[in-house]
Amino acid sequence: QLFIGDLHFDGVPVRIYLPREPSAGKRRGVIFFHGGCGIFGSIRSHERVCRYIAKKSDSVVVSVGYHLSPEYKYPAQSLECLTATVHFLQTADTYGVDPARIIVCGDSVGGTYTASVCQELVPRTDLPKIRAQVLITPFLQALNFNLPSHQKNAFAAFLSRERTVHFILKYLNKDCSLKEPILAGSHVPESMKLKYGKWINPDLIPEVFKLGYKPPLPTSFSPRVHEQVPELFACRFSPLLAEDAVVCHLPDTCIVTCGHDVLRDEGLLYKKRLEDNNVRVTWHHVEKGFH
Repeated sequence: QLFIGDLHFDGVPVRIYLPREPSAGKRRGVIFFHGGCGIFGSIRSHERVCRYIAKKSDSVVVSVGYHLSPEYKYPAQSLECLTATVHFLQTADTYGVDPARIIVCGDSVGGTYTASVCQELVPRTDLPKIRAQVLITPFLQALNFNLPSHQKNAFAAFLSRERTVHFILKYLNKDCSLKEPILAGSHVPESMKLKYGKWINPDLIPEVFKLGYKPPLPTSFSPRVHEQVPELFACRFSPLLAEDAVVCHLPDTCIVTCGHDVLRDEGLLYKKRLEDNNVRVTWHHVEKGFH
């Protein structure tokens, strides 16, 4: 049912899935960024997902094979996702795709790349606008690892609270001894807690998701830890930190969250931010799902 081919978009490896059935008009396009914490996963690991999307939605799907860390240092992954997206927007006609109907989609860190690519494209007036973004169990912030979902799913299979920070440090090629102070929140100065508290705050999580939640004890700030992880405070890494002036221009959004996922609350907080900025959001919550 599909033509499948491996190409390079401005040097970035991609796999494209084109429905064989002739189309009356131009098709929709989907750019897909796979998950895997930026350190594993591949075009092949998400092959079935991309085939499924292409067949079920009769769309042209482009799966981006960004190079992994630590061989390719951060932010190479985000930049390659951006490069591939820009290339597809510019060449959509070549693949029978309507450039005004292209969505960006990703799971886990692929959701991070989706959010950051859409944010970075906001000021670009030389390109067609992204039609929508789909964030599937996305990672969206590295300031607070004590939200209700972090507590509830601290020991969840596959992605525990501790492994989340461990993978972040591996991805950024940092010393893993920083894990405990980051989990405690010692990397965030008081000024940042005040600034971003209006967006990253357990008070913004609906009560139904806060059963059993206990506010963490206050921790002392460590300038040493803060100075070693400046990447955590960049919008490219933590898209929840983007200013309202950017968020209000984002495309229609679909967010998928799961009940047994440490990252659940990041999706909920981004949903609220988008809605507060009058962006249309469709939200799917899989209560028994996990990361």
